Amino acid sequence: MQTPKTLIVRQLRLLWLRSRERGEALKKASYCCELCGVKKSNKKGFEQKVEVHHKNGIDNWDDVIALIYKQILCNPDELQVLCPECHDRL
Repeated sequence: MQTPKTLIVRQLRLLWLRSRERGEALKKASYCCELCGVKKSNKKGFEQKVEVHHKNGIDNWDDVIALIYKQILCNPDELQVLCPECHDRL
């Protein structure tokens, strides 16, 4: 049984939302929209979100997910259980 694609996408999204790169982009822009200047706010009644956009886009999600299946979530026959010491030797 294979890990569902939806689970992979959800985990990648969580990784992105907590990433240093995303945080640095927000900090660099002072948590403001770089086009209109609106500032992020959590104040009740005045909530305003800002998002971090990839300038070059991400147009190869299927390739990314295929690589994850191939390299990380591979067939269990291609996996080996080792103790930490033996794993470090490989």
